[in-house]
Amino acid sequence: MFLSWNRQVLRTYGFIDYLVFSSRTSYLRCSQEQLPHSSQSRRLHIGSVRADAVPFRKQLKDDAKRQRFAVDTWQEKRKGTSDDRLKKWQLTVGIEVHAQLNTERKLFSRARTSTSGNPNSHVALFDLAFPGSQPEFQKAVLIPALRAASVLGCDIQRVSKFDRKHYFYQDQPAGYQITQYYEPFAKDGQLTLYAHDGIAVEDCPWMTIGIKQVQMEQDTAKSIQQPPDVMLLDFNRAGHPLVEIITLPQIHHPQTAAACVRKIQSLLQSVNAVTTGMEMGGLRADVNVSVQLRNAEPGSCTYHGVSGLGQRTEIKNLSSFKAVEDAVTAERDRQIGVLEDGGHIEGETRGWTLGSTETKRLRGKEGEVDYRYMPDPDIAPVIIGQDLIDHISISLPVLPDEQIKRLTEDHQISLKDAKTLVELDDGERVDYFDAILSIMDVELLSQQEGMNPSKTTANWILHELGGLLSASETSFSENKVSARAMALIIQNLLKNRITGRSAKMLLSKVFNGDSRDIDTIIIEEDLQLEVLSMHNYETMAQSLLAENPDMVEKIRSGKQIGKVQWFVGQMMRLGKGKVEARKAEAILKELLRIDE
Repeated sequence: MFLSWNRQVLRTYGFIDYLVFSSRTSYLRCSQEQLPHSSQSRRLHIGSVRADAVPFRKQLKDDAKRQRFAVDTWQEKRKGTSDDRLKKWQLTVGIEVHAQLNTERKLFSRARTSTSGNPNSHVALFDLAFPGSQPEFQKAVLIPALRAASVLGCDIQRVSKFDRKHYFYQDQPAGYQITQYYEPFAKDGQLTLYAHDGIAVEDCPWMTIGIKQVQMEQDTAKSIQQPPDVMLLDFNRAGHPLVEIITLPQIHHPQTAAACVRKIQSLLQSVNAVTTGMEMGGLRADVNVSVQLRNAEPGSCTYHGVSGLGQRTEIKNLSSFKAVEDAVTAERDRQIGVLEDGGHIEGETRGWTLGSTETKRLRGKEGEVDYRYMPDPDIAPVIIGQDLIDHISISLPVLPDEQIKRLTEDHQISLKDAKTLVELDDGERVDYFDAILSIMDVELLSQQEGMNPSKTTANWILHELGGLLSASETSFSENKVSARAMALIIQNLLKNRITGRSAKMLLSKVFNGDSRDIDTIIIEEDLQLEVLSMHNYETMAQSLLAENPDMVEKIRSGKQIGKVQWFVGQMMRLGKGKVEARKAEAILKELLRIDE
């Protein structure tokens, strides 16, 4: 019954001919029938292989080379774009971000959400638009949706409603998408971007972008193209709850557009509102791009209440921050070229492929009338209690901007390291940082001249431990170095009980599974620093200098001052963990007569 019904519906709309289950996979397979009147055209691509045919693999390699060359040429062209030309034109960008909410169930069915399950293994009747099936709103979806709206500073609407957005495509079997067009659950938010978010220089030190609304809607099925004429459909994603975040068209630089999407993703992840980010396909962006002369009469178009704009085009389904910046840049340059040549911009939907040099037309831009929006008669209004809104608001965690401010101002950590700590591993590293400092005697250590325990801790988390994680391809959640172990390693280092080389050896041992206490390892492995006399340092340094007269001459002549550090390394190697780098460097510079 299911296959027969789908076959009839698809034939009625004339889009694809039938659906069948593949014998090899659990995907739904969309194929085309060999209709008599089109048999000749369908056979045009079928025939015997020519003797001089180019192997398919070679074709792919040649195409890749041509594409790389085209991209390199385009990048050079971008660098040479006339500033005077850009000064004449004003770019305006509005963004629509679609993010998968972090929920166990789909929006209108009890089927589980899944990003890694077998194809079509988490599908309910309603997800397939099965006749007679009814939507059943899953209340738990409200929690991550409200977190997303709250972190963007939106006004939560006590009453919101769902609408039907009509269009037909194979990944949307009902012929419409359920969304919130007329009465969304959140409105009138704002997003503040700072210089450290990566905005354009022209927008520094900060700027604010308005959020028109945030609405809940259902995702579509996943389509997988199999050339030449087969499309596989995985309905696990169909009905997955989304929030669509619509910004006001207040962005005027491609770099800031990318920074806006990056900041939205960071905020949504910080409050556990979404499953994954752009890198895993959990977030996608559409950008609306228009240009107009700066000193001319205001444009005739109005979008989301902002008037005086030029005709816009929409670029769909951008899946990376780089794609956002490059697509906006390419479309800006295309529109400027068309207008300067006396043409006009058509309202249309365009596409962008990563590695491309230009956007491509997909179809004419649909308007509100084309989608035939109407209230969904099968879904009751969503009524949200003020107590839930208040609970969500007060239970939000510390946001990334507040974390960065705390790290840079209270702990004197560099902006770069603070931003990295906050952004890596969904905030797990900054929690690890705080746990380490809570164990260490930071106040006592800070009293020692020239010592910053917080900065040292951040450095060891990001670089020393980070290097071990990268080399072993281990995720941070699998890290075996407890906060207490790391605190003791750093504390012993700062108190000069061990050298930096010994501290790294300690960290490596614990990382690789050594369960002994840190103090026990230091004693049993003879890692404790034995204070050498200055005479010992001088003897060791003189011996090394005597063995390398050519290098000494180059250092004294000022040609290779950096080689002093090579001698420091050699002294530490010979000292087997007993030599302090600071003292070794000081005695070497004294013997080489190098002024500080």
